[in-house]
Amino acid sequence: MSLTVTELWSAMIAEARQYGKNEPVLASFYHASILNHASFANALSFHIAAKLDCDSVPAMLIRDVFNEAFENDKGIVEAAALDICAHFERDPACDHYGMPFLYFKGFQAIQAYRIAHWLWQQGRVSLALFLQNRIASVFDVDIHPAAVIGHGIMIDHATGLVIGETSVVGNNVSMLHSVTLGGCGSGPGPRHPRISDGVLVSAGAKLLGPILVGEGAKIAAGSVVLSDVAAHSTVAGVPAKQVGALSAELPALNMDQYISEDI
Repeated sequence: MSLTVTELWSAMIAEARQYGKNEPVLASFYHASILNHASFANALSFHIAAKLDCDSVPAMLIRDVFNEAFENDKGIVEAAALDICAHFERDPACDHYGMPFLYFKGFQAIQAYRIAHWLWQQGRVSLALFLQNRIASVFDVDIHPAAVIGHGIMIDHATGLVIGETSVVGNNVSMLHSVTLGGCGSGPGPRHPRISDGVLVSAGAKLLGPILVGEGAKIAAGSVVLSDVAAHSTVAGVPAKQVGALSAELPALNMDQYISEDI
């Protein structure tokens, strides 16, 4: 069950206090990252900006941009809270709400992308592209700022993730490392996949071209997907073909990567 931003922030504060007591070596880390801030948004801007810091554009300036985006689009912070809840609910290795915020680079990269996307929408293309480059360098996650990504997103491990310019990703989607939403062709118009709500894209899958992946579909690990995928179906292979039976469930929510039975 997802928490509101206020509920999530209260839970993270309680966790940080307890974990700081349990491990005094990290007490200052928890204080600087969480306890020293008046709100979830303030902590988020501080923590992610510190990750993206560089000599030419220091963390303080990056944080100012984050705060400007948060002030003008409240949905960015709400989406971040839903992303944390997605990790907590779907990843058995995540046993407290602060883990994605503090340690998971998939979560951190998505939040930084959200700022780059906001900048792109404001016509501030140069700064959006700068953030894209920093995100790729720091997190090994390359997301074009023009891509459209929903909320409740879990990117597990995240290393090697690529999401191209005209990609569209719905809500409550789960992806693993080395996934590519890649383009096909060089002309105008959509060149990248559209991923519907509740889709699970397993490790190493490559989805290429302006294809549609229907709601609740499952993409098996290592697959190369070159054509549309029906809703609630499972595809696997190179090139990917439908396998297993249709399921009404949303595999992104339970992270079930098995093929239930033959067609």
